[in-house]
Amino acid sequence: MESNRRRSNTSSVRSHKPTRPIALEDDSTKASDALPLPLYLTNAVFFTLFFSAFYFLLCRWREKIRSSTPLHVVTFSEIVSILASVASFIYLLGFFGIDFVQSLVLRPSGDVWASEDDEVVNGVLLQNEDAHKVPPGQALDLSIRSLPPSAPIVTAEKVFDEMPMTVMTEEDEEIIRFVVAGLTPSYSLESQLGDCKRAAAIRREALQRLTGKSLSGLPLDGFDYESILGQCCEMPVGYVQIPVGIAGPLLLNGREFWVPMATTEGCLVASTNRGCKAIHLSGGATSVLFRDGMTRAPVVRFGTAKRAADLKLYVEDPENFETLAVVFNRSSRFGRLQSIKCAIAGKNLYLRFSCFTGDAMGMNMVSKGVQNVLDFLQSDFPDMDVIGISGNFCSDKKPAAVNWIEGRGKSVVCEAIIKGDVVRKVLKTSVESLVELNMLKNLTGSAMAGALGGFNAHASNIVTAVYIATGQDPAQNVESSHCITMMEAVNDGKDLHVSVTMPSIEVGTVGGGTQLASQSACLNLLGVKGASKESPGANSRLLATIVSGAVLAGELSLMSALAAGQLVKSHMKYNRSSKDVSKAASS
Repeated sequence: MESNRRRSNTSSVRSHKPTRPIALEDDSTKASDALPLPLYLTNAVFFTLFFSAFYFLLCRWREKIRSSTPLHVVTFSEIVSILASVASFIYLLGFFGIDFVQSLVLRPSGDVWASEDDEVVNGVLLQNEDAHKVPPGQALDLSIRSLPPSAPIVTAEKVFDEMPMTVMTEEDEEIIRFVVAGLTPSYSLESQLGDCKRAAAIRREALQRLTGKSLSGLPLDGFDYESILGQCCEMPVGYVQIPVGIAGPLLLNGREFWVPMATTEGCLVASTNRGCKAIHLSGGATSVLFRDGMTRAPVVRFGTAKRAADLKLYVEDPENFETLAVVFNRSSRFGRLQSIKCAIAGKNLYLRFSCFTGDAMGMNMVSKGVQNVLDFLQSDFPDMDVIGISGNFCSDKKPAAVNWIEGRGKSVVCEAIIKGDVVRKVLKTSVESLVELNMLKNLTGSAMAGALGGFNAHASNIVTAVYIATGQDPAQNVESSHCITMMEAVNDGKDLHVSVTMPSIEVGTVGGGTQLASQSACLNLLGVKGASKESPGANSRLLATIVSGAVLAGELSLMSALAAGQLVKSHMKYNRSSKDVSKAASS
C-alpha cells in the first residue's frame, strides 16, 4: 500500500517528462562549428582586431597630415592594417548587422507566433506537460544574435530547491547566461528575439537562477504574450490564475445579466448571487447614470497669486470656454470637454478638466486634450509654469472628497424594493433589522470612523472582482468604490427600499486590459464588449450600471448576513478549506 502510494506520487511528480522520444543530439552542422576557437573568443578577436587596426590608421594619418605627407602613400604596415580592418568589419557586419536587420524586417507576425506549436522544435516532437515552467529571461541586446531556436539539449530532470531543470536550446542557454551576468538587459528581450513567449521563458529561467527560487507554480503556457506587449505588462514571466465566478441573473432595468467576478475570497460570489436572487424575486432593480465625465487636473504656477487668479478667471469665463473646448477636442474623435473648474492655492492653480470619453475609461484621452489646452494657454500666459499634468486634484487612485462630491467617471444610483417575504425567506432576516443595522453601521459607524465615501458594507469587494474579470484598472477601485448605501422601510413597513449611490465608477470597454482574451470574454458575457456602434459610450455606461447593480446585490446580502448573525457561520463554511493544500500541491 505504502509502496503504491510512493509510486503514484513519483509518477505524478515526473508526469511532465516527455512521453515521446526526444532527440538528444542535433546532427545538423552550424557555420560556427568550422571556427577554430569558441564563438565568443572569435568575436572578441575580431572586435580587438578591428578597433586596433582602425586606431593605428588614425594615428598614422594624423602624423601624415601634420608632416604634409600624401595620404595615398602607404607603407606595408598600413596596408596590413587596412586589410585587417576591412576583414574584421565584414565579419562583424555579417555576424551582427545583417542578423539584426533581418530580425526587424523579417520579424514574423503575431499570428505566426501564436500558431506555432511550442512542443515541436525543429521536427522533434516534445510532449512536455510542464512547459509552462520554462523560466523566462531578459531582453536581448545587440551583442546577442537573434536566431531561431535550435534543436534542444535535453538533460536529465533533477529537482533542486523545487526548481525542475527544463528543456532549453543552446541559443537560449547562451542568452540566459548573459542575462544572469547582467550583460543583457531584460526589458529588450521581446524586441530582439521577436518572440514574446520565448522572451518570457528566458527571463523566467534567468530570474530563477538569480534568486534560487522556483516559479514552478506560476504558469507560462496558455497565454498570448503578444497581446500584452507595449500595452498591459512589461517583462512578463508568467501569469497569475484567478478563478472567475458568476453571480446572477441580476435583473436590472428589465434585463438579465450574469455578472462575472474574479476573486479568491470565499463567500463573495455566493453572497452576491443571493442578493441577485432577492432582487430578481422582488421585480428587479433600477439603475440610472446621471453624470459621465473623466477628469484630469494639472497644476501650474505663476510668479504671483494675482497672475494665478487671472488665469482662473479667464478659464472659467463662459466666453472663453468654447475656444478652449475646440482646442481640447482636437485630441480625439470621442473626447469632448465638458467643464473646467479651478482651485487656487497661493501662486499655484489647479485646473480640473472634465471630459466625455466614449467607451474608453479615458485617462489617456483627457490627458492629451489637457496638454493641448496648456500649450494654447502658454501664448496668452507666457509666465505660466506647468508643474505637472496631474496635480492630484483629479483625483486618480486616491480617496478624495472632490470625487465624492463632484464625481469622476460615471456617477450612478441604483435602487430596488425588496418584498418583505423575500427578506424573510431568502435573506433570513427582517426589514426592521436591516434598516437599523444600516443606520448604525453604514451611516453612523462610518461617520465615527471618519470615512470618506465609505458609507457602505463592502462595495469595494464587488467592484474589484468585476474590475479584474472585465479588464478594468484594479487600482481605480479606490474611488470607484465610493458608495453610500441607504435602506428604509416602505409600504407601511412591510417592504425594504435599498439603494446605492456611486459617484465615481471608472470603467471602459475598450483599451487596456479589456482587449485581453479572458477579460474580453467576460465583457462579451455582459453584452458590452468593445465600442458601441450605435451610440458612443453606451457600452461603458451600461457596464457602470451593472457594477452598481452588483454592488446593490452584494450590499443587500452581506447586511442580511450581519443582521441574522450568519456572517461567521457562512465564512467558516465557504471561506475555510479542510483540504491540506501542501499535500495537494505535492501530489
